Amino acid sequence: MSDLPHCPACDSAFTYDDGLQYVCPECGHEWSRTADTRATDDETPQVRDANGNPLADGDTVTVIKDLKVKGSSSVVKVGTKVKNIRLVEGDHDIDCKVDGIGPMKLKSEFVKKA
Repeated sequence: MSDLPHCPACDSAFTYDDGLQYVCPECGHEWSRTADTRATDDETPQVRDANGNPLADGDTVTVIKDLKVKGSSSVVKVGTKVKNIRLVEGDHDIDCKVDGIGPMKLKSEFVKKA
């Protein structure tokens, strides 16, 4: 058996050493020999606000731009505080309830951490 690490992309055991890096012949993935081969798949998405601060589930955020509510004539005004957010996958990465409007999905680029 080979003592070379499995491919981090496809978990193939048929990797080979190519000088300064390892190569997987099955998927073509190449990675550095000095790179950390542990899985970097973190279960929680890395979401940052407009200022670059990391957001987490349960945080309180403030809206930094007037946002039109699709399908309605209402608007989420600048400075609206949204409590107890939940991070989700996708384009609109914050799931929350806005007081006076109801459940919404927001983009993290339009909020800042309060």
